[in-house]
Amino acid sequence: MEQSKKHLVQANIEENVKYLREALGVGKSFDVIQLDVEYAEKKMAMFLIDGFAKDDLLHLIMKFLAKLKPEDLQSDTLKKLVHTYIPYVEVETSDDLDAIADKVLAGPTVLLVDGLTKAIIIDARTYPVRGPEEPDTERVVRGSRDGYVETIVFNTALTRRRVRDRTLRMEYMQVGRRSKTDIVVCYIEDIAEPEIVKNIKDSLSKIDTDGLPMADKTIEEFISGRHWNPFPNVRYTERPDTAAAHLYEGHVCIIIDGSPSVLITPTTYWHHMQHAEEYRNKPLVGAYLRMVRYAAVWASVFLLPLWYLLASNPELLPERYSYIGINDPGEVPLFLQFVIIEFGIDALRMAAIHTPTSLATALGLIAALMIGQVAVEVGLLTNEVILYLSISAIGTFATPSYEMSLANRLVRIFLLITTALFHTFGFVVGILLILLLLIRMKSFGIPYLWPFIPFNFRAFRDVLLRSPMPLKNRRPTVLHPKDPDR
Repeated sequence: MEQSKKHLVQANIEENVKYLREALGVGKSFDVIQLDVEYAEKKMAMFLIDGFAKDDLLHLIMKFLAKLKPEDLQSDTLKKLVHTYIPYVEVETSDDLDAIADKVLAGPTVLLVDGLTKAIIIDARTYPVRGPEEPDTERVVRGSRDGYVETIVFNTALTRRRVRDRTLRMEYMQVGRRSKTDIVVCYIEDIAEPEIVKNIKDSLSKIDTDGLPMADKTIEEFISGRHWNPFPNVRYTERPDTAAAHLYEGHVCIIIDGSPSVLITPTTYWHHMQHAEEYRNKPLVGAYLRMVRYAAVWASVFLLPLWYLLASNPELLPERYSYIGINDPGEVPLFLQFVIIEFGIDALRMAAIHTPTSLATALGLIAALMIGQVAVEVGLLTNEVILYLSISAIGTFATPSYEMSLANRLVRIFLLITTALFHTFGFVVGILLILLLLIRMKSFGIPYLWPFIPFNFRAFRDVLLRSPMPLKNRRPTVLHPKDPDR
């Protein structure tokens, strides 16, 4: 039944050309090229996209075809062309005209030959690509300076360069009815649990949408669910060494064409709190850096609501700690000051993203003078509010995962609101609600707070402290790796 729905390649080349011209919009789009040629007294037609095709390779192939004589293609024409007369590595055949049209739009060149009921697909394509530079959000003092780019083949090569395991698998998929976006599911077959791999592949295959304009972000929203939960269910990385480290633990990576970010699945809360810099130093230094990062991140979430609670309820403070409170509350209510400065910092962050690099210094000066000094002088804000908000902002920027930092910011605002409404009760219940949310979360069946809940001493020790690499001889048990020993 499905075979009848296909538009199959016909022996008459004119019918094939007519169908592909209409399907590809030849003549309507300037970059879709149809080239009618004749070699060995046989009519042929080539369809390609200008900008994707490698001109030098196609010229070389056409030179070989131009030397053919009629007797060279009298018998077994298809076999001789594919295996003998087209000197290229990636050559395949197809009899489905719809699939052929999709192939052309993806970059390969299609060759139609009169009398053949199959088309020859020559994958001689190239994509515009930038150099594999170090990603801005994951910089390290020591370590590699290469990062993923927007081209999927380059990214798979960067991954294989670091994982030369025979069982490293790169399984190809396409998602999007119209976009036909290329996706690769990457894992080490001898380590990753088959059930996790199957769940991830099933989630990808169930995606039903016409296109993926936002690439990795669209994929994450489809496969992670819990759309109104701010905490990320997958981890993004632009570093090949970070992706390789997770592959060796038993994780599955999703590489999407058009995105320099690779999705790491499944992940826990603690994966978003780790950074490559910790592993580029001695274990003791790395452990210190990790503890400083944890303190900064948790301060960014809890310090501001806690200080607001103590400032609003001075009776909760012992006499000797009275300096923690507010000296001059100002004309604007304290809670409104927090709202103003929270929105102001987010507006400043967005302005910094849209500001050209040459004007970034000027923007910083304006922010320091206007938001800081002038706001205090006119009585809009108080010094204490700016101080504690600055500490929270530092903790936000110290969070390795950009997605986790945004989630923590929303949690901080939520705690501020509950504390303002219900004081001590609101602060405590707000924290409990956030903990319950995290406890109930799962990433592809993996508890989000593991190894804290459920508790695993050995794994939790490695989460809190940066253990020496020779001692990390076991893979995370929560991933159920096929090979648990390292």
